[in-house]
Amino acid sequence: MSATTLDRGRYELGSIVGSGGMALVYRARDRERDEPVAVKLLADNLTADPELRHRFTREAELAERLSHPNVVGVLDSGETDGRAYIVLEYVDGPNLAEVLREAGRLEPERVAGLGAQAAAALAHAHERGLVHRDVKPQNMLLAADGTLKVSDFGVARLVDGTQLTQTGAVLGTAAYLAPEQAAGGETTGATDVYALGVVLYELLTGERCGREEDRPPPSALAEDVPPELDSLVLACLREDPDDRPTAREVELVLRGKLEAPTRVLARPSELPTSILRRPRRSRRLMAGAGAAAVVAVAVVLGLVLGSGGAARKPTLRQARIAPIPVASTPAGAAENLARWLRAHSR
Repeated sequence: MSATTLDRGRYELGSIVGSGGMALVYRARDRERDEPVAVKLLADNLTADPELRHRFTREAELAERLSHPNVVGVLDSGETDGRAYIVLEYVDGPNLAEVLREAGRLEPERVAGLGAQAAAALAHAHERGLVHRDVKPQNMLLAADGTLKVSDFGVARLVDGTQLTQTGAVLGTAAYLAPEQAAGGETTGATDVYALGVVLYELLTGERCGREEDRPPPSALAEDVPPELDSLVLACLREDPDDRPTAREVELVLRGKLEAPTRVLARPSELPTSILRRPRRSRRLMAGAGAAAVVAVAVVLGLVLGSGGAARKPTLRQARIAPIPVASTPAGAAENLARWLRAHSR
């Protein structure tokens, strides 16, 4: 391997565009295809460690399972002169951490669009048995056409139990770790959903979120956050992994293709104040229908038990009239009322 090329000169390395704990990322050119690529090169000081080399090359093997417009694609991988490398799709644009630094916070509509793309990428990985484990703004790249690409499956693991680190080891970036991940417990798709919730919260408010008991809803920090987005983000951030939505559900809710699943919505006593201030239209309609049913019952009773406004002693037949059965819904009340009228109109 020369200082500027890999794979017998096929990949010509350019400037460094990123770095991490294990590798340097170069902008490069694939001379064979005459197109830009990104090359991730294992750091010099790690090449002698067989476990770290295995973990690095395992990243390429895992990522090759994925083929999705919102995932940075792996194009090639190999080793030259003892130096492992991965060739990636090149994304000519900033990551979301850089976008956030410049903007402070993003508009809710834009956050929903970006969040839907990130959730789609994670759902694609989860459905193929792969958990990312390091979801954060720095690993979400924004292409010039607005497409979001999730990158860096370097600390990913298979749900089937493939473990590349010592048991109990914690991998990932501290601010975005789910509680179970921070405790060194099992990581699942719900772990990535928690981290995505942290990212969405940060994009909406410009602030990192704290623990559940100390965390205000996003709308408390940014008044333009819609209540549905409020509750979805908070649901992603629940302490119990079983209480979080799946990545696919998050995507569909953010795209407006699915109403929030039951477990996504907070319990009534825990609803954000923005939701309590803005009840759903369907609830208002239900309340109105219920009130109308009560009025209708009152009118009918007045016609049956009274005449012309004058009070009279009820007849024996009237005294034996059964009460209208109680129903739990307006529709049930109307049906019970119809039955009652048919039974006592003769």
